[in-house]
Amino acid sequence: MAIKIILLDLDGTLLTSEKTISPANYAALSQCADRGIYIVPSTGRFYDGMPQVVRELPFVRYVIAVNGAQVYDAVTGATLCRMEIQPGDAESIFDDLDALPVIYDCFQDGWGYMGTAHYGRIDEFITDPKVNRMVKELRQPVEDLHDYVQQKNKPVQKIQMFFRDMGRRERELVRLARKFPDMAVTSSITNNIEINARQANKGEALRFLCQYLGVDIQDTMAFGDGSNDLSMIHAAGTGVAMANADQALKDAADYVTDTNDNDGVAKGVERFCLL
Repeated sequence: MAIKIILLDLDGTLLTSEKTISPANYAALSQCADRGIYIVPSTGRFYDGMPQVVRELPFVRYVIAVNGAQVYDAVTGATLCRMEIQPGDAESIFDDLDALPVIYDCFQDGWGYMGTAHYGRIDEFITDPKVNRMVKELRQPVEDLHDYVQQKNKPVQKIQMFFRDMGRRERELVRLARKFPDMAVTSSITNNIEINARQANKGEALRFLCQYLGVDIQDTMAFGDGSNDLSMIHAAGTGVAMANADQALKDAADYVTDTNDNDGVAKGVERFCLL
């Protein structure tokens, strides 16, 4: 088996806790690219929400964004595949979330939107300074998110909520998956839940990209740390979990590498691709 595509989750995986790419990770991926391997960021973020250091990687062309809701060609600017939540379904989810002790937002057309009342409470729900800053920078406050989505009448890429009560979050992961069986309910950071269309997951996006590029899915490798990475860990020929990953991801992976702050991606790449 020769690896031809490497999928990389960003937060908690490729990126350090400081949201940088370590020199070792950069060097290892550059060597892979020189050998003709596609390096594909695979993230819950929308494309413009990825850190500039990722968007400027010279060897990246294809990106799996918004948990698989979009497969994007960064060279041509074309969206190759999209799987989104229809406006009516988004409204049903918003109605449900209004009864929960959360703040929530949505991604639409490659940007984030949040009702002004919830935007004003970000500091209450997101105490990690880096995540707090990222959410504030990548969300446009709108007076009423329901009205905004209704007026645009366009599909939504993702709906995301943030919790203060972690016990409640765990219960809601189960309840929301049961209530909205046509949706994919996952998480990417400690206190969030993310909802996508059922087909919008990183595993399905990988399958699409393999078909598009003519690559056997067994010749792919995926790195991740959260539950929104589980589908691509299962789908890829070689699934690699970070040492800081959720236990469920470690259990599903073929290999567990080091942490995101200790060059885990480089170490996994060196083991499987740079022998």
